[in-house]
Amino acid sequence: MPETTDISNTQATLSSISESLSAGAFVRVRKLLHDIAAGDVALLLESSPTKTRDILWQMLDADFHGDVLEELSEDVRNGIIGKMIPSRVVDALEDMDTDDLAETLSSLPENVLNNILATMDAQDRLRAEKAMSYGEDTAGFIMNTDTITLRREVTVDVVIRYLRLKAELPENTDTLYVVNRHDFLIGTLSLSRLLTSSPDVNVEDIMDDEPEALTVNMEEREVASMFERYDWLSAPVVDEDGKLVGRITIDDVVDIIREDAEHSMMSMAGLEDEEDTFAPVGQSTKRRSVWLGVNLVTALLAAAVSDMFEETLSQLAVLAILNTIVPSMGGVAGNQTLTLVIRGMAVGHVTDANALWLVRKELAIGFFNGIIWAVLIASVIALWKQDYMLGCVIAFAMMINMIAAGLAGATLPIIMKKMKIDPALAGSVILTTITDVVGIFAFLGTATLFLM
Repeated sequence: MPETTDISNTQATLSSISESLSAGAFVRVRKLLHDIAAGDVALLLESSPTKTRDILWQMLDADFHGDVLEELSEDVRNGIIGKMIPSRVVDALEDMDTDDLAETLSSLPENVLNNILATMDAQDRLRAEKAMSYGEDTAGFIMNTDTITLRREVTVDVVIRYLRLKAELPENTDTLYVVNRHDFLIGTLSLSRLLTSSPDVNVEDIMDDEPEALTVNMEEREVASMFERYDWLSAPVVDEDGKLVGRITIDDVVDIIREDAEHSMMSMAGLEDEEDTFAPVGQSTKRRSVWLGVNLVTALLAAAVSDMFEETLSQLAVLAILNTIVPSMGGVAGNQTLTLVIRGMAVGHVTDANALWLVRKELAIGFFNGIIWAVLIASVIALWKQDYMLGCVIAFAMMINMIAAGLAGATLPIIMKKMKIDPALAGSVILTTITDVVGIFAFLGTATLFLM
């Protein structure tokens, strides 16, 4: 498939496809689809309603299906594969890189996966099962197996002639790997070093004999962190014994970083990071209802706390007006801390060694913010309502809730991580519940003691 690199031309082509499809000019649509890159076709499919997406997919040549499937988000890809016959899916997956194959197959429903595996020949099935044998979100799961290996005793001239005979290098190759006869990684050789060395020099004289390697079970987030830290373009992957099994390249890491960012953003709203924007109404409603149900329970919990002070609210109507201020301020302050800590955990800044220090810091910030905003709100309320005692009551509640917000925002992600719960998914809801309950209880409870 031709690779379109000019962004303005690509956008114009995508607009032209949409207009031609609306006008029923299907022949023109088919031609335009094969003039743009697979990633652009994927973008067009993801930006189209389901019926339009099905039409566009049917217009693509089967030879291009695999390239486009690699670029699609999980939800959209699964929807398309679910409508294909297994033999067509097998044909599309045949030339797919190992990491893309593992990701594609592992995300499919079990019945669809079994049908596809049953249609594969023995060699392709073995490759697919091997690709999925590593745990998701590990280096082994995202690595490619297309590595070029050398022996240490050969000369530079022999290596260059060998590469010329191959005629083509795997994508994003910047380093060759030196192994012994048992495939143990013993060194690396960059292409730049190879090309600038004398032809009669042996590989062992110019290779790096202390290679940095990733292990198959390393978490992908740690992999991305190491690429960022050391400015790698690629890195070898070894098994538990030190045998070379594959490599990870910078394009894989970019995908990890993007997916992690999407996951954090979408999880805070209770959505899946691969959710299809144009999914059917019923499917989207079902997914979102679960999260809305959780929020309803937490809202009822906050309402139950307010109900405990029904008599106080009935006698002092002004409290009902001011009752939202304290929980709101606590929620904002807590979410600031929560977001900061989750980000710190994601990039590896927050560890067991410094977690307690961070909690103390956020507790201190909550205390000082509490003082600042307690004094400010007390002054505003005292002047507005001409009631200094009411100002003191809301100031005390503000102080308590800001401290609670800082403490909860710092500790919740740490506790959830230890409990194997994603803090980006559940942290915000729990935090909001804490700040609402503490804020309402502190304000109305204090008001009951001193104003009634």
